[in-house]
Amino acid sequence: MWYAQNPGRRTRQLAGDAAVLLWTAGWTAAAVVAYRMALLLTRPGPDSGVASSGSPAARLPLVGDDVGAALRSVVGVVDDIDPVTMRAGLVVSAVALFLVPVGLVLARWLPRRLRWVRQAAAARDLAESDDGRELLALRSLLRPLDEVAATATALARTPGLPDATPGSLAEGWRSADPRVIEALADAELERLGLAPGLGPAWLPVAESAT
Repeated sequence: MWYAQNPGRRTRQLAGDAAVLLWTAGWTAAAVVAYRMALLLTRPGPDSGVASSGSPAARLPLVGDDVGAALRSVVGVVDDIDPVTMRAGLVVSAVALFLVPVGLVLARWLPRRLRWVRQAAAARDLAESDDGRELLALRSLLRPLDEVAATATALARTPGLPDATPGSLAEGWRSADPRVIEALADAELERLGLAPGLGPAWLPVAESAT
């Protein structure tokens, strides 16, 4: 499972994946264009006039001779470099231009996406058994206190647990109250963007207010 079942979360995941794909494609194109332009600029050939005495740079007042000499020096250095070495250097530069920005984004995006995929797959497997749903309920109670309080507030608005509080949820889990366990397990599934489970066949689960 690569995407959430919840429409809102699935939309955010699709938008994030599309943004990373566009970012990667953009820097791929930039690296290819930069490599080809560098090849054209460094390609040896007849005197193009850039560094000749009649070029516009050489005719600049006061500094024309210096600019022309500098350009001739650069052209001479480029001509002296081995073509294989030059091409290898351009390839390395183009690869670096691609890897640095793309790698920084992937280093943040890919671990989070893979972590969600693993958690979602594990949660769906656990939701298929009674013991697994009890573990999901416990995981919901082990969230930060503000999240547990928010879960209790949300459950208190449902017909099944109108008096839910963090303390009553913890007590219900300890006493294996089936309604509390099912409500907490479904809350954990919803937090991951997954559809709530149907619960064990023997349990009459109250319909969610949503």
